[in-house]
Amino acid sequence: MVLENDYCFRVTNIKPPPPPVPATALKRVPSETLLGTAKEMVILHNGREYRLRLTQNGKLILTA
Repeated sequence: MVLENDYCFRVTNIKPPPPPVPATALKRVPSETLLGTAKEMVILHNGREYRLRLTQNGKLILTA
């Protein structure tokens, strides 16, 4: 701990976050591969269900 002007500060070693992965290095999956001919699917992640839906405007929405 460091005392400065009657205040006590805790000094910790915090690692900076890793640099972001370049977009070109990310895995790419066409939405048709995930959805097929369906308009909706459920994705399980960490014990929770997420719903991936294709809208009438052709956009994707992911909800918990």
